[in-house]
Formats: sequence, C-alpha cells, structure tokens
Amino acid sequence: MKRILLVLMLGTNILFSQSGDPTCEILNKINALIQTEHIRPKPVNDSLSIFVFDNIIDELDPSRNIFFKSEYDEMAQKYRLKLDDMILSNDCSFLADITNKYKTGLLRTKAVLEKIDSGTIDYSKKDTIRFYKKSFDFYLKKENLEKVWLKKLRYQILDDIAETGDNLDSIKANFASIELASRKLVLSNEICRITTLLENNLKQEEKLYNFFCLYFDPHTAYFSNDSKSSFVASLSKEHLSLGMTVNLNEKNEIIIDEIDPNGPAFKTGQIKKGDQILSVSNHKETLQVSCASLESISTMILSESNKSIVLTIKRNSGKSFDVYIEKQVMKDEENSVFSFIVGKENKIGYIKIPSFYADLDGNSRKGCADDVAREVIKLERDNIKGLVIDLIDNGGGSMEEAIKLAGMFVDYGPISIVVDNKQEKSIINDPYRGVIYKGPMVVLINSNTASASEFFSSILQDYNRALLLGSNTLGKATMQTILSLDEEKNTDFLKITINKFYRVTGKSHQYIGVKPDVVLPEFYEGIYQKESDFPTAIKNDSIESLLKYKTYVKRSVIDKIAKSSTLRLADNYYFNNIKKINLKIDEMVNVPKAEIPMTLDAVFKQKKNVNYIWSEINTFNDENNPLDVYNSSVNQFLLGAYPTEKTINQYQIDNLRTNPYLNEAVNIITDFNAAK
Repeated sequence: MKRILLVLMLGTNILFSQSGDPTCEILNKINALIQTEHIRPKPVNDSLSIFVFDNIIDELDPSRNIFFKSEYDEMAQKYRLKLDDMILSNDCSFLADITNKYKTGLLRTKAVLEKIDSGTIDYSKKDTIRFYKKSFDFYLKKENLEKVWLKKLRYQILDDIAETGDNLDSIKANFASIELASRKLVLSNEICRITTLLENNLKQEEKLYNFFCLYFDPHTAYFSNDSKSSFVASLSKEHLSLGMTVNLNEKNEIIIDEIDPNGPAFKTGQIKKGDQILSVSNHKETLQVSCASLESISTMILSESNKSIVLTIKRNSGKSFDVYIEKQVMKDEENSVFSFIVGKENKIGYIKIPSFYADLDGNSRKGCADDVAREVIKLERDNIKGLVIDLIDNGGGSMEEAIKLAGMFVDYGPISIVVDNKQEKSIINDPYRGVIYKGPMVVLINSNTASASEFFSSILQDYNRALLLGSNTLGKATMQTILSLDEEKNTDFLKITINKFYRVTGKSHQYIGVKPDVVLPEFYEGIYQKESDFPTAIKNDSIESLLKYKTYVKRSVIDKIAKSSTLRLADNYYFNNIKKINLKIDEMVNVPKAEIPMTLDAVFKQKKNVNYIWSEINTFNDENNPLDVYNSSVNQFLLGAYPTEKTINQYQIDNLRTNPYLNEAVNIITDFNAAK
C-alpha cells in the first residue's frame, strides 16, 4: 500500500449519498484498509449500523422538523440494524431511499413555509418554547407540520426583533414595521436554505463515508482528491489565497475584515475593508450567503481546486457588483512562527507556534521546526535569559516537525514510544545531539493545544526541560497517515489512524490530555470539545517502559517553582474573574434550559442576558501592568526591508502586551533564574 504522507491532525466531516454499488464499492475499500491498517479495527456489525444510521438521520434532521415520525419509524425498521449487512453485500440502495424521503420532506416544508410567508403570524397566542442540547425523539405528524414551523419561525422572528435595539419600549412602539422586516428576512432565509438543500446534491456520499470512518475513531476520514489537497495545504504556511480575511458582523453578514496589500483581492482595486459578501461562485455553482451554510461558503473560498472565484460584493447601501479574483500562493501569517522579546533588563524570548506546518513537497526548508530554530538564533543574539514557547490554540500538524523540534530542546535520548496495530513497539529517539537553547523555558498550552503540539509539550515536561503553564490539552495521542483507496485511479483517499504514541514514562495523554504544571483557567474551557467528548475516541491506557533518559533538572525544581506560581496567582483578579464568567457560560450552554414564554418580553430578556455575558468577555481586560514587548534586533532590521509586515507585527505586539499568560510565564522564568 502506497503511503502518501504522514501527518498528525484533527478533523472529521460528515452526511449521506444517492448512488448504489459505486458507493458501496468505496465503503468496502475503506473497510478493507481499516481492517488491515487501523490501530483498533472493529467488525462491521449491528453496532456500526446503528451508529451510521443515527448519525445520518441526526445530520439530515437535527431539529426533527423535516421527517414525519412515521417516515423515521419506517426507515429505522428497515435500516437501523441492516446497514452493515447491506454494505457488505454491496447493496447501498438505502441511500437513495433515505435521500428520496428527505427530498419529500424538504419539498413539503418549502410549501408550508411559502404558505406561512403569504399569511400573518399571531403573536398574542400563548405558547412556550424549550431548547434541547442533544437530539430528541421524532414526533412530527402531518397534521401538526404547519404548527411546528409557525412556532419555530415565531421564535426566530422575535429573536431577530430583539436584536434591533436596546430599548424594549421603543421596539414595542415600532413593532409592526420591525416585525414586517424581520418576518421577511427570516422567511426568505428559511425558504432559500431549503431550496439550496434541494438543489445541492453534489458529493453527499462523502458524508456517509465519513460517518462510516468516524465509527472507528474521530480522526479517520475519507478524502476526495479536492479535500485531500485542501487538507495538505492546511499543513503548509504557504498556499493559494485570496489575500483577505472575513468575519461575521452582528447581523451574521459576512464582511471583509482585512485585505493584504500583497494579495490578489487588493490588486483587483475593487474590494475594500467593510464590504459585504452576498454570494460566492466557482463558475460551476453559486452560493448565496444569506441561505448557504458557512461551511459550504468557506469550503468554496478556501478550496485549492477553486483557483479563481467570483465574489458578489455590496458596499454600504449601494448596488451590488461582481469581482473576479484569481488566487495566488501567499504566506499565511496566521500559520507562521514569529518571535518577540519581553523586558529590557532581563530579556525573555517569546516564540509563537500557530501550527506544526511542514514542507510536504520536500523542496525547501519551510517547516515549523527550522523556522523556530531561526527565531531562537535571532533571540539569542540579544542575550535572552529565558524562552517562552506559545502553543495556545495550536491544533497540531506534522509529526515529523514535532519530533525535529523536540530534538532541538532535548540533549539526547528517547522521546516517545510508538505502538502499531500489531502491538509492536518502536522508539523515537532525539534526531539531534545537543540543544539549540540551554536556558529556562515555559510552554503555554490550553484546551485547543492538540496532537503534535501535545506530543512536543509532553516530551519537554517529561524531560523537565520546560514548565507547562495553562489548561489541560485536548487529548489526542494517535497518528494518522493518508492512503490511496485505489492506486490506479488515485482519486479517493483515507486518512487513517495507524499508531498510538506513549510518553517515555509509558503513560499516554490520549483521551485525558496533557496536564500543565501550573493550571490556569481560560474562557470557554467548559464548552471546548475535547477528545473525550467523542463517543468513538480511543481510551487512555499505559504501557511498561524501561527507557532511560536524563532530565534537564530535577522534578523537585519544577514542582517548587510551580507551587510558587500557583500561590502567586491565588488572588489574581483576571483569572478569578475568568472562573466566574465561565460559570455563567457553562450555565448558558450546558445547563438544560427551562421553557420560556413565546413573547417579545421573554425573548428580549433572554437575548439581553446572553449579550451581557458576551460583553463581559469582550470587554474584559487584564489589570497587570503592560509588558514591554518589542522586536529582536534582527527582526527590527528585517521590518525595515519589508515594511508591509509592520501592520501585523504591531497587532501581534499589542496583543502580547496585556497577555496575562505571558505575564506569568515571565514571572516563572524570573523564578528559574533566581533559583540557580
């Protein structure tokens, strides 16, 4: 089997299909590879059938307002325990059946929406609404279809009305005109969304393939040629780009946020910051922003296969216009290593690693590890007294880069144990003798620190090479490779989990994450999805390790400094308030909601409470004195040669000056130096 590339990454997408045998052929090729190559193959049986069927249905009708209960019961009776047998016997007719029933449901839903659109909505009728976090049973009947949609739309309209102002009395006084505009917006978006679902029947089989893969673990996934190309491009710091970033405004409109003066969007001379994107076209299909999913829009914009696109733009209240843009290869600033110095007297180096990107073509030295090495050399020329490596929100990337980088900070010895699907162990040794930097180190981690970045940080922790500061990481300690399903066609691929890796101690952070030496809270930590939240995640275990390795300092030194840091932060205003706000977020997101009346007063109050919490988060500032953050001598010189980099450079500096995690990292390095 030809190995295409070795990567360590998160990700899975998921839905359904229409064809018969060709679809089953791909599913059986996927299964054949999984059974021979996967770290933990499982039989294709009733358990898989239930998992795939339930996920297909949940994806198609998460709100339970498309399928009638009778339709669901019929499909469940026919398929919920039979998909495994049908797939193995090369019969995928169930896909066409489910698809046809789904289309029938969409068509009747569209008819009901058009009927409601031509009428009026009674807001005086007493009613309540309840919100569910998880899927619930199917209940919809033919006779209550219009009633269910009237209730859903009534709430959506009231919610939109509540967004129009902060003064409830003023909203009530102008209710008729506001309601008319909101109703038109909500109905047109719902009808457009249903129409898009009916028209967009491309590549839906990929969703089925991925549900099948997801049964084995969260990181095994099917790739078409396009999705493989996009995935590989995501692991590079240079890729085809429009040279602009977008954001959602308060009305959920897609607005152009920043434009790179070196990029193709800027060079058109037609696009400006603040412009609204109305639609996106790749010359084969056009997606209207108002009713297409954000996922489909972002896929069209980011896909490497769409080398040129047409954006329909609207500026202020003027007329819309089309802009043709051809992508060009650009450096991704948000996916590139950068460094600064903190403090004048005791200079501390800071390096941000957004991801473990790699030069997958092997034509240049553009990998993350070499970039970090260059930044360390720059910082060393200014005589730094310590180094902070920031892995916050680093979702991983290339395993090879993580191994190289760990080797640069560990003198010599084993750095990990890898176990394959035959339970055979192999040792990964430090590829470099010696270290690139000898001073004290702190590594910043959080809930979104994943896979390759967890691997790197756990090695530095086990060698007592660095103190880990932050919150518990995601918990992914598995390795994936990409294999072709058919080497002759080379159009379908499988990203498959082939190995588990263990720490030199024999322990693993799979499922449970890497625990920092000093634990600090972060916003949203109670709602971030962790590895343990996936029902098919591989569980944690340990193996016996007889490896010998020499630590950088004694563990007692790390523990003493960690204890000092924890005591120093016990009464910290910033982190204690994060804990308080997190409790509010947890209550808003995770605690089951009580029914609320379907009235403007109740919806306005609900909206106000939610907005207050987001306002608390967005306006919350650290009270610490601003840090003195500036460029190294070498980077200052380079900025003079490349002035277009100055804007993003200043933005990075401004963010770091009030970063409380960096502030404590500097304090910890000061403690390290004082302990010498």
